[in-house]
Amino acid sequence: MRLPFILLLILGNCISSYVTSQTRSVVKVGVFAPFYMDSAFTDNTYKLGNTISKSNLPGLEFYNGVMMAIDSLNAEGVNAEVFFYDTKSASEPLNVILEKPVSKSFSLIIASFNNRAEIKILADFSQTNKIPLISETFPNDGGIIESPYFVLINSTLKTHTDALYKYLQKTYATSNIVWVKKQGQMEDLIQSYFTDNNKRTPSIPLRVKTVELIDSFITTDLLIKLDSNRQNIVVCGTLNEGFAMSVMKTLSANLNYSTQVIGMPNWDGFRDLVKPDFKAVDVLYTSPYNYPRTDKLGLYLSNKYRIKFLSRPSDLVFKGYESFYHFTKLWIKHRDNLIHNLSDKSFKLFNDYDIQPVKFKKENKDPDYWENRKLYFIKKVDGQLKLVV
Repeated sequence: MRLPFILLLILGNCISSYVTSQTRSVVKVGVFAPFYMDSAFTDNTYKLGNTISKSNLPGLEFYNGVMMAIDSLNAEGVNAEVFFYDTKSASEPLNVILEKPVSKSFSLIIASFNNRAEIKILADFSQTNKIPLISETFPNDGGIIESPYFVLINSTLKTHTDALYKYLQKTYATSNIVWVKKQGQMEDLIQSYFTDNNKRTPSIPLRVKTVELIDSFITTDLLIKLDSNRQNIVVCGTLNEGFAMSVMKTLSANLNYSTQVIGMPNWDGFRDLVKPDFKAVDVLYTSPYNYPRTDKLGLYLSNKYRIKFLSRPSDLVFKGYESFYHFTKLWIKHRDNLIHNLSDKSFKLFNDYDIQPVKFKKENKDPDYWENRKLYFIKKVDGQLKLVV
């Protein structure tokens, strides 16, 4: 049976096309992700043998998720065109891709970024051509201003930090709160968000001890701030995985201290967190994403992915699936008015998006961008991830 879908797959210099219907498309979607195809192909010859490079994997997983969403939309009779672009292509960088006439005809752009500079290029393009740009992954806003077609699903660090502060006030106000800091500009910024909350709160400010550690810190540098007679809340304000795991290793080796670790939103990608070595230390972090593998859709996608790829789907697979399915369906429903209906829950799959306008100047008519303000609190207990109600 021929399905009403046209897929044009464009990855660097490797071009394949699949035409399943000659019917005029309803929606035209550009998908941008970091595939690093130049590192994997010489001309059209795959050069990595039977392996996949670590740098290729995130883009590939996102792509696989989008392709699974295409299968689902095909089954529903959706008629569309999809264009995939490698944001890391040397032969066709972003500015070259966006000069192509087809780019200006997109109804919708969905992107998985890993570089701030790329966000600005695509956000400027989306603003000029009034094309909604859905950004699914970290990094977040990339310093974007005056870009009312830019939609940030992966909430900013400030939004996460604000939510964590309120959670600490509500849940752990009387505990021994220790802010663990690594040297760095990003760490300074995260701490400033938290400190601003402490200054502005209408309630009693949190009492927080701060310890700044170097990468090669020794155990006593951290333990000196802990209290063996009280619950310790260790807020690790860093995005650096190596440093975060060093803190976790230290706490896991000193279980005589009752400790709850609070991590940053990108910790959801730290695979070492579920290792048996860290099982005894609970970790909590915020995330705009919650992908249960136990509900009907989660089980279906997991089983389908396992059969096809012989592996467990990562969150990037789910992000690719959900973003493509959800926002393609929303565009078909709202067309050019999608940007004002981003929180429409008609096609909810997993996450309850609460997409709100962000304005740096209140007098501005248009938002600087749109941001998803819905956050989930995820807790790792005994090596298992659980949603905190």
